[in-house]
Amino acid sequence: MQRPLAGLTRKNFGRELLAGVTLIAIAIPLNIGYAQIAGLPPTAGLYALVVPTIIWALVVSSRQLVASPDAAAAALVASSIGGLAAAGSADYATMALAQAIICGVMLLLMSVFKLGFLANFLSKPILVGFVGGLALDILISQIAKMLGVKIESGGEFVEKLTGLVTGLPTLNIWSLLISVCAVLILVLGRRIAPVVPWALVVMVVATVVVLLTHADDAGVSVLGEVPAGPPAITWPMLDWSTWAMLIPSALALTMVTAAEGLLVSRSYGEKRGYRTSPNRDLFAFGVANVASGASGSFVMGSSTSRTAAMDQAGARTQLPSIVLAVGTLLLLLFGTALLADIPNPAIGAIVGIAVLPLLGIKEFRQLWKTDRFEFTIGAACFLVTLFVGSIPGILVSFVLALINMAKRAATPAIDVLKVDDQVSRSLLDEAPEGTVTAPGVVVVRMAAPLFFANGSVFTDAVKKAVTSADDAGNGPVKHVVLDMEAVTDIDVTGAEAFESMQSWLEQHEVSLAFSRMRPQTHDRLVKLDLLGDHDSYPTNREAVTALTRN
Repeated sequence: MQRPLAGLTRKNFGRELLAGVTLIAIAIPLNIGYAQIAGLPPTAGLYALVVPTIIWALVVSSRQLVASPDAAAAALVASSIGGLAAAGSADYATMALAQAIICGVMLLLMSVFKLGFLANFLSKPILVGFVGGLALDILISQIAKMLGVKIESGGEFVEKLTGLVTGLPTLNIWSLLISVCAVLILVLGRRIAPVVPWALVVMVVATVVVLLTHADDAGVSVLGEVPAGPPAITWPMLDWSTWAMLIPSALALTMVTAAEGLLVSRSYGEKRGYRTSPNRDLFAFGVANVASGASGSFVMGSSTSRTAAMDQAGARTQLPSIVLAVGTLLLLLFGTALLADIPNPAIGAIVGIAVLPLLGIKEFRQLWKTDRFEFTIGAACFLVTLFVGSIPGILVSFVLALINMAKRAATPAIDVLKVDDQVSRSLLDEAPEGTVTAPGVVVVRMAAPLFFANGSVFTDAVKKAVTSADDAGNGPVKHVVLDMEAVTDIDVTGAEAFESMQSWLEQHEVSLAFSRMRPQTHDRLVKLDLLGDHDSYPTNREAVTALTRN
């Protein structure tokens, strides 16, 4: 088993510490903003950076993946719990804790039963559409914050957009000025010096400006008092019916966390040459989320942007996450007074710039060029998530994933080749030199298992291959050779279609032979009684070669 903080040496210790300081500068302002998106106090975002982060760093197999509440998780929390309790209320906060614990338990079960493959049902187009819809919803809220316009934070997208447009006459000019300056610093600063933690610079400068100019007296909203002290271990006390109501949203959060987290973990492991364990990563997500819910925070997932930032900073271990936890704890103990005068427009600018890449504009453009059907899937997920809700969005995502999978499985690649087209050697298991090709022989190759979704498609292709050769004036087909290399399995419905094809070939006096059949496929055919006296069906190279000479 991999030791904690794998990859840490005396040589890279200093670099890892410095990367941890950079992570503090990135994570603290973002987590404060994400807590606001979720409808929770700033401390909820900070508490996630202490106990859950330490546990994560000591358990996870990935040396670089950064775990934290992110924008998508925050939006999901707000949309799912917003209909059950008022944002900011005690019940709302308690439900957020319970939701994180349920999510953690689900992730632990996925790890124990090795169910990480379920996350693969969320393909890239689905993730792009789903996260993009959440990101646009978040962006509207942050724009309102940047302009000093008050809107209903827990409302639907249309309500937020309407509130933003109708509230423009109440725009606060000082909030707008702070936001414009913050955006310019963030955008231009990253181009000039990408390694500088510009989000922290914006927070510090904006806070100093508010203190010097008393902009809060002119209507600029500030963060307000942040309670000092470390996170306390607690447990959400709710009745069983409320726990049950949180399960659907927790399931959605679980699948998004698993899909995105495992993908990022594997990609960085391959990029930097170390092994990762999907089930161990799921276990780490699970215990981190249970710890998050038990220490006053909300659902944690993987942070792609922070992981990328740590990779660019040269971090190759989980030490930066430990440094982040220690730094956040010190802030909670001794520095919360510094947070009270941070202007909310600056936080809105920081979060708004951070979520812009999540809109998926580049990814949607690429999907449009490469695969229109997958683009349609992503766009459908985007629109449902945006206009109907996050939970319907994830449900539609799963349905579209199944439709996409069924569509591809039901229309497998089926090659029909005539042996007299000089292709016998590659198809017939590399028949010996000097094999003479002959008319009247057709080779059919299907690149998929034979099952209920494609059984009729396969048999129709075989029948068409036999009849079309005769209709084209090439003479009747006497022999059909099935290239079985890619047929790895056959189910009962596929077997019935196969049997029907055999009967049809017998009626038309066409013999049947097999090439390159896998042993397990042969055994499956025997078990399904599709070979009968299976010695009568040639399956080896010599039998097929002899057949082509007839």
